[in-house]
Amino acid sequence: MAINPEVVGKKIEGEPFAYDEDTVILYALGIGAGLDEINFIYEKDLKVFPTFAVIPFMPSLIPLATEANLNMFTVLHGEQKIILHKEIPTKGSLISTAVCSSVYDKGDKGAIVNMEIESRDENGELLFENKAVVFDRSGGNFGGDRGPKVEKVEPPEGKNPDFSVSYTTSPDQAALYRLSGDKNPLHIDPEFAKMGGFDKPILHGLCTYGHAGRAVLHSVCDGDPARFKSFGVRFTGVVFPGETLITEGWKAETGKYIIHTKAQDGRVVLGNGLAEVN
Repeated sequence: MAINPEVVGKKIEGEPFAYDEDTVILYALGIGAGLDEINFIYEKDLKVFPTFAVIPFMPSLIPLATEANLNMFTVLHGEQKIILHKEIPTKGSLISTAVCSSVYDKGDKGAIVNMEIESRDENGELLFENKAVVFDRSGGNFGGDRGPKVEKVEPPEGKNPDFSVSYTTSPDQAALYRLSGDKNPLHIDPEFAKMGGFDKPILHGLCTYGHAGRAVLHSVCDGDPARFKSFGVRFTGVVFPGETLITEGWKAETGKYIIHTKAQDGRVVLGNGLAEVN
């Protein structure tokens, strides 16, 4: 399937995304929040996890992926970054505008598609941005630019992390997280997972991302979403529901932390991570 390089620069406005307190609470439960984080799972004095920004992002991604002619059977989610401009309200209606900023030809390895999505509230104020890198393993050799060399963000060698947080995911974590909108059968259907080369359904990458975002929020923002400004990662490994996720952070400079998340066996599942906070 050939990538459509003419998608670059084209803006696609999605349908309004309406959500309420139940939507926010369901997402919090989906990324592992419990009673010790009651302000995120109880409507009294409710707060919204900053990584909730990926939820309205997903419906906006599909029309752009279709326009780019991506083969959804060979697509991998490579990187994700959110940029927060305001604290996310507990309910509202958002309009998201998606644009493909670039498409790179990696030959036999596939194609890399960079997507940017802005989400605004009813008054037109920008709340947050999503930046995603999608890799289509079947989309290469269309005669395009190979693109720049990927920048690496690595923890300082030999230095202990400034924080380390472990969260054990539930065996039912993917079944719960999918109710926030990502109903890819890869995360629930054993037979479909086997067709994808896995022994059993895998956890959503954005669920792992949400767990890591929780760790950052509680470790360096004192649980205050208003202090959480941006968070970007590269998806580097598969997680199965029930595994333990260890998120570690190293202070790089004022307000910036290098982030890695690994499974209990030491596999790095989120790499190249950088969080910016106040």
